[in-house]
Amino acid sequence: MRNVSKITTLESKFPLLAVENNCIISKDADITACFEVHLPELFTVASVEYEAIHAAWHKAIKTLPDYTVIHKQDWYLKENYAPDLGQEDQSFLAKSYQRHFNERPFLNHYCYLFLTKTTKERMRMQSNFSSLCKGTLIPKEIRDRDTIHRFMESVAQFERIVNDSGFITIKRLTEDNIVGTVESQGLLEQYLTLSKDAGIPMQDISLGAEEVRIGNNRLCMHTLSDTDDLPGTVSANSRFEKLSTDRSDCRLSFAAPAGLLLSCNHIYNQYLFLDNSEANLQKFEKSARNMHSLARYSRANQINKEWIEKYLNEAHSFGLSSIRAHFNIMAWSDDPVELKQIKNDCGSALALMECKPRHNTTDVATLYWAGMPGNAGDFPSEESFYTFIEPALCFFSEETNYQNSPSHFGIKLSDRLTGRPIHVDISDLPMKKGIITNRNKFLIGPSGSGKSFVSNHLQRQYYEQEAHILLVDTGNSYQGLCNLINSKTKGEDGIYFTYTEENPIAFNPFYTDDLVFDIEKRESIKTLIMTLWKRDDEPPTRSEEVALSNAVSGYIEIIKQADSSPSFNGFYEYVGSDYRMILEEKKVREKDFDIANFLNVLEPYYKGGEYDYLLNSDQQLDLLSKRFIVFEIDAIKDHKTLFPVVTIIIMEVFINKMRRLKGIRKVILIEEAWKAIAKAGMAEYIKYLYKTVRKFFGEAIVVTQEVDDIIQSEIVKESIINNSDCKILLDQRKYMNKFDDIQKMLGLTDKEKAQVLSINMNNDRSRNYKEVWIGLGGTHSAVYATEVSTEEYLAYTTEEVEKMEVMQLADELDGNVELAIKHIASQRRDQDNQ
Repeated sequence: MRNVSKITTLESKFPLLAVENNCIISKDADITACFEVHLPELFTVASVEYEAIHAAWHKAIKTLPDYTVIHKQDWYLKENYAPDLGQEDQSFLAKSYQRHFNERPFLNHYCYLFLTKTTKERMRMQSNFSSLCKGTLIPKEIRDRDTIHRFMESVAQFERIVNDSGFITIKRLTEDNIVGTVESQGLLEQYLTLSKDAGIPMQDISLGAEEVRIGNNRLCMHTLSDTDDLPGTVSANSRFEKLSTDRSDCRLSFAAPAGLLLSCNHIYNQYLFLDNSEANLQKFEKSARNMHSLARYSRANQINKEWIEKYLNEAHSFGLSSIRAHFNIMAWSDDPVELKQIKNDCGSALALMECKPRHNTTDVATLYWAGMPGNAGDFPSEESFYTFIEPALCFFSEETNYQNSPSHFGIKLSDRLTGRPIHVDISDLPMKKGIITNRNKFLIGPSGSGKSFVSNHLQRQYYEQEAHILLVDTGNSYQGLCNLINSKTKGEDGIYFTYTEENPIAFNPFYTDDLVFDIEKRESIKTLIMTLWKRDDEPPTRSEEVALSNAVSGYIEIIKQADSSPSFNGFYEYVGSDYRMILEEKKVREKDFDIANFLNVLEPYYKGGEYDYLLNSDQQLDLLSKRFIVFEIDAIKDHKTLFPVVTIIIMEVFINKMRRLKGIRKVILIEEAWKAIAKAGMAEYIKYLYKTVRKFFGEAIVVTQEVDDIIQSEIVKESIINNSDCKILLDQRKYMNKFDDIQKMLGLTDKEKAQVLSINMNNDRSRNYKEVWIGLGGTHSAVYATEVSTEEYLAYTTEEVEKMEVMQLADELDGNVELAIKHIASQRRDQDNQ
């Protein structure tokens, strides 16, 4: 029996000849320049920015010569997140985070652009002239070298115009990128295997009339190749209803439904064919005259004549270039049931663009073949339609998925569309690029919006990247994380200060482990004693300031020389004995410095006094070397005596770190405590901190939940907001009616307002997460998801019952908080799987 199947080798039909000077040369003498395209991230582009992108494409395309094909090819591939568990220094929580996202499916996007210079004859070829229908392909000789030279010059202009837009960047692909290397797959191999995985072997390609199959994957194709299939109007962008409100718009490109919103393996091909515009228009003029002559015989001729004249009027009135265009979605699957669903999804995507879905079954083979990088000259002309550049560009997809920051420093958040972990740098890289001028942050979120989870997640990752962190809290939000660090470091770190009657907060302002008393340390001691001595409305005289300064300096000298332990008691006794004698020798008058009054006012802090524990701690704890410190001050925030002292000590601890820890990242986070600090006359500390911390590789973060606090507090207005280039907002929909005031106060743009109001509007119910908006310098902003593992949840939770469950089990396990969290997390996962 004779074999009648039409089988041939790929080599004999392969339409490409060579790759030279980073260009693909086809056997029909077409030359293609290849680019990788970097688009803006999804949900981060406003309407005016889409218009600017559209204008940049248009301006760039106008530089290209006639008989050029612009082929933009967007790949959307289903991939699984591969966690990095090989790092030896990863913490318990970092590993649990990575395991939580292990094999999380997501849609990855790769975008390429091919500019092909072909000929007038090739541009008019139909599908029966495709290289697939020819026998042996004989390479043609490139005769017109000047044409090629002019084309390459226009390609360089095209590249410069697009890159100057500020929204899109295109990068020329090299020969290795196109052909591939031993380690990586090239573009051509990627297209012929429909995979980016290196090492995938070539498989049989079946290009038949009934089906097109690449290995086990069967293709389905939906095309836009006729004006009857197109919507009545198009625009550069459209409103995405799922994330829009009556007060805000979320914008996506017009073709977004055919891009990331279509969650299957697919390629979205966009073709523009630059014919000679004048020749096209002359052809239409002739056709219009013919239609006019035949109008009396058929109403269809009359209608066609009117359409052609409208097209010609548009072209001549606005100086538009007549071109042809084609768009198609090519999807695939190796599962027939899934392929059927994919066909429906692709049709629905085009319907969302108000296009008429047309499942192409006749030209799939030739369209697939023409979609090969560098083979756009093989495109069947009957599959294209006439239009202008501007409306055709509306069908370009203009956004990509969330991208990882190239910075080595950063935090892990999640893509809000698919939940894939994203590495985001909101401190160093934006500072280096000039997007922000300081690393300070301002975080606002109503109760229940996930505020404590965001700040815990942020600080945990900062701590694991060697930062020194000091937290001022009023609600035990960081107790779980602090206990875990304390347990892991065997008490060497994770220091938690809180006030109870049994164990009140106690410090020793005169203690340092290296006996270094620099200017900052001396000034903080003097400020502390002055606060204890004088009321807010009772400023000290100059002579009193000098006397106090001398007393502190004198006692410090004694500390350096003697073996006795420094303490406030020691200072009090020094002032009452040795320093009193010094003052008498100097004949300092009582009205200049009343030493008896001084000792009387400070007596409550001396041994036997009401607050003798406060400044005489015997723990001798030097907080300079501790990297994670929490001050929980809820119990004393309204105490007139204790609170000012504690806040000064807190500020002194951080300022000491700020000044002395050179080249080390330092973070101070102040929760709702900033309101109490401001009331207690500590506003100057806040102002000083926010203006100075950036010079010492540090950042100050203030967290609040009440919107009225932002609007009413002058401290927040003048110091915190103006000196926080990074703003972090959580779900603000409960404040929607007063959000205009918030927008004005924070200086948010309309785009940023729309992003903030879209938070948590379209969350995936199968995942447990809350969304957060991060804005940098008023120019870069995005919404991310804060999704954590069960272990992280148990470490961050502020629910008292859950915290008690962890701590009770930890007590049973000899204080091992990590082991307790692991045990409870394992139990919960087992329950969920039942």
